[in-house]
Amino acid sequence: MKNKIDFGVSTWLWQSPFSTSSTKLFPKIKELGYDLVEIPVEDTHIIDAKEVKKALLDNGLKASVCGAFGPTKDLTHEDPKVHRQCFDYLEECFELCNILEVDFFAGPMYSAVGKARMVPPEQRKIEWDMAVTNLHKVCIMADGHDLAIALEPLNRFESDMVNNVDDIMQLVTDINHSSARVLLDSFHMTIEERNIREALNTVGDKLIHVQVSENHRGVPGTGLTPWNDFKLGLSDINYSGGLVIESFTPEIKELAAAVCIWKTMAKSQDEFARQGLEFLKQTFND
Repeated sequence: MKNKIDFGVSTWLWQSPFSTSSTKLFPKIKELGYDLVEIPVEDTHIIDAKEVKKALLDNGLKASVCGAFGPTKDLTHEDPKVHRQCFDYLEECFELCNILEVDFFAGPMYSAVGKARMVPPEQRKIEWDMAVTNLHKVCIMADGHDLAIALEPLNRFESDMVNNVDDIMQLVTDINHSSARVLLDSFHMTIEERNIREALNTVGDKLIHVQVSENHRGVPGTGLTPWNDFKLGLSDINYSGGLVIESFTPEIKELAAAVCIWKTMAKSQDEFARQGLEFLKQTFND
């Protein structure tokens, strides 16, 4: 890769939810050789942003921040009160990003994760239009914090709205705001895309963040993901930014159940992080 890649890992690999005390993971993450730590925000009220910022500086780590969007944070919900809850949550996340000096906030914020149903075309259009309208408002909010939003397609088992790069580019086009950008995750891509390299080229310069794991959510390099195509696609579009391992610990039962991880994916979570980073550096620094 010619452009600068920051290799990162999500704290979800070890813990959930992230709280101020999760910064105890930072020295290990740095020692393993990572440049960046991804902070998933499930509850803003258990995170002291200034303490997290200090821990990042103390350990020489950059950060990225992503959101968790369950039924209470659904911008396509029929009840506008749920939209308001989501807006309030996003405002708090944007403030967190500013303190951590992160320039975007990421996630599938168009709808609730797990909202996957067969609905009539008329209902689908209503929800799509609602997502577009509300995300335009979110972009205005983000712009007020000098932030972009990185919108993530999810596979068909986790969303019935945005599954692949064609869907996400249509959403970004319809939102029609410069703050609307894209996050791609190799796990979802191996389910939904026909060609990984072409998919990356379709998104092009709208891509500002990348998450990776294997097609089975395991250690990168141990599954069916066409990593060379992934590397070529990122090179085609001169991608610079984070390349973050996102998987989940089976020890946190609620989280593991939500992402359908029923067994351990490595000898230990530390070994997952170590082996995954070694593979990514070999592949993308070549």
